[in-house]
Amino acid sequence: MTGHPNPAEYARHSPFSDPGAHRALVAGVAAEPGAIHRAVTAAITHYRADPAVTSEQFADIDRRWIASILDAATERADGPLDAERAPDRRVGGCCRDHSLLAVSILREHGRPARTRLGFAGYFTPGFRHDHVVVEAGHNGRWVRFDPELDPAAHGFDVHDLPTGPGSPFETAAEAWLGYRAGEIDLAGYGVAPGHPISGPWIVHGYVLGDLAHRMRTELLLWDGWGVMDAPDAPIAADALDLADRVARLTVAADGGDASAEAELAALWRTDERVRPGRTVTTFSPAGGFGTVDLEARTTAWATAET
Repeated sequence: MTGHPNPAEYARHSPFSDPGAHRALVAGVAAEPGAIHRAVTAAITHYRADPAVTSEQFADIDRRWIASILDAATERADGPLDAERAPDRRVGGCCRDHSLLAVSILREHGRPARTRLGFAGYFTPGFRHDHVVVEAGHNGRWVRFDPELDPAAHGFDVHDLPTGPGSPFETAAEAWLGYRAGEIDLAGYGVAPGHPISGPWIVHGYVLGDLAHRMRTELLLWDGWGVMDAPDAPIAADALDLADRVARLTVAADGGDASAEAELAALWRTDERVRPGRTVTTFSPAGGFGTVDLEARTTAWATAET
C-alpha cells in the first residue's frame, strides 16, 4: 500500500482487518470498548499467557488475516463473537490479534481505528512487555485502549489510556528516543524477563513495525522486512539513523504535527527500507522461518511447522 491513510481511510478495512465472509459476525459486536473486550477475549486466547493452549491453537498464531482467524472461530463454536466458549474452542493468537479484531469491529461500524506497537508496563512490575493496543478516532482525537484488559483489574482507565513517555503503554518510538537519548535502559523491554528477544533490537523493529501498522499494513509481530535483521546481529548505522528519523516523526505526528505526518507518509511511499513489498520473512514461534507472499496469502516454510 502506498500513500498515507487520512482519518477517513482508517475507517476502511485493510486486507488484514477485513472479515470477509464473517462481516455480519463482526458487525454484531457493538463498537464500544466493553463489548469489544468481551468479544476479543472470548474468541482469542493468548498463546503465551494460556498455560493450557493446545497444539492446534499454537498453530493458529500464523493466521495473520482476521478472515482466517474467524474461519477457525466459527468452525470451533457457534454463536456471536462475545458468547462464552470453552477454552479449547478459542483461536490461538496474541495481543496483535486481539487488537486487530478490535480494529476490525470498529472499522466494520465505520469508526476510524488503528493498531499501535509498543511496550506495556502493566503485566510484570519493572518490565515492559512488547504489546499492541488500539487507537479509535473519537471527537477529533485518537483514544488509545487495550481490548485485552478488564477495567476492574487496573488502576488506570484501560478504555482511555494515558499517553506519553512513562505512561502505562509507551509507543516503540517513545521508547527508542528515550534509549537514544541515554534516558532508558532497554534491557527491561522485550518479550519477557530473561527472554533473549529483548533490548534495542526488538524496540528498533517495533519502531518500523508501528509505522507499517500506522499505514494499515498490520503485519505479525515476528515478520521482518527492509532493514530489520536477525536478533543476534548488530544494528547497522544506517538502520539506527532510519529508526531515529521514524521515531522522531512518529512522536511529532502523535502530537498533532501535520508536517511530520506528511513526512512519514512520504517516507513510507518512497523508502523500501521501511515498506514491506509483496513478500516478508517470518520467524514464527510456531512455524519456524518462512517467506510469506502477502498477495497470494501463502507461506513457504523453510522448517517443518510444529
